[in-house]
Amino acid sequence: MLTALKQKFRTWLFRPKIESGTVILTQRCIFILPTRQGLALAFVLLLMLLGNINYNLSLGYVLTFLLAMVAVMSMLHAFRNMVYLEIRAGRADAVFNGETAQFLLHFQNHSKLPRYRLCLRGDNDRMVSFGIPARQESEIAFPLPTTRRGWLEMGALRLYTEFPLGLFHAWSYLHFDTRCLVYPKPLLAAPLPFGTSPDGIDERAIAGDDDFTGLRNYVVGDTLPRIAWKVFAREQGLQVKQFSTPAGKELWLNFSDAPDRNIEEKLARMTRWVLDAEAQGLRYGLRMPDSELPASNGAAHRDECLRRVALFNLPQRNDDPSYLWEEHSQGSKVDRKRGKP
Repeated sequence: MLTALKQKFRTWLFRPKIESGTVILTQRCIFILPTRQGLALAFVLLLMLLGNINYNLSLGYVLTFLLAMVAVMSMLHAFRNMVYLEIRAGRADAVFNGETAQFLLHFQNHSKLPRYRLCLRGDNDRMVSFGIPARQESEIAFPLPTTRRGWLEMGALRLYTEFPLGLFHAWSYLHFDTRCLVYPKPLLAAPLPFGTSPDGIDERAIAGDDDFTGLRNYVVGDTLPRIAWKVFAREQGLQVKQFSTPAGKELWLNFSDAPDRNIEEKLARMTRWVLDAEAQGLRYGLRMPDSELPASNGAAHRDECLRRVALFNLPQRNDDPSYLWEEHSQGSKVDRKRGKP
């Protein structure tokens, strides 16, 4: 409850704007407050000043104002450590549920002075510390854990520094329109639903365990039961028996074919089917209750299938792009500028 109130108050007070391009940190968006150490130093300086006034200590005045000047210079250095940094969001590649999403941020330092001890912190208290050399660009990956499928927003981040003495805390808020697609976590093993070609004809053979198709040369790692020992006894070299399984020319991955009762378990099985079908080089199509993709293969087809599985039965944002499979078949690239696989 307290955390939610703090979040609402911070949003109302600082009004962080959602950015889509490059952000330049100016004096209008950098805030500075003393830390606990800074407040303690201010209290000590106040006591020293009262003692100097009471006892009229000339050297005491010099020491007091010297320390005060160091504190003021510390505040200026904390501000200089952040001002005029250019920040833009990079892409965030899709991950599976349970993995850690990496949101890339690019920091450009045009100054001739390096930037020290910068920190990025999110609402989940994840923190990344880094520095930026003079006149260079640094790419920083901010990690976020995934707990469910669908779109994962990067959310608001706080960039701050307490350089050089830790007396002042200078910070600014970053909120980019960046998100990462989270696929369902696939099952460890799920046999493909073979024999689901639309017409039941045009079958071809794929690697399997049913029918013997021939011999091939032995490769290190082949299992001993597959070795053709009779051929080896005839001094024809070490050969390995190959088998195949008949399958339709077009393998259809149908949501209704998943035997699981729970929707999330069905989607986990569908994810495993897509990965296995792509790994075996099959032409496969996808049938979901709300959409259908024609049979094809390749990385773009796999990503589109996984995207539709991940976003099944989830509310869509108004700015979600319409992914037409015809565009993929013509070789169009998927937009990854804002982490949309």
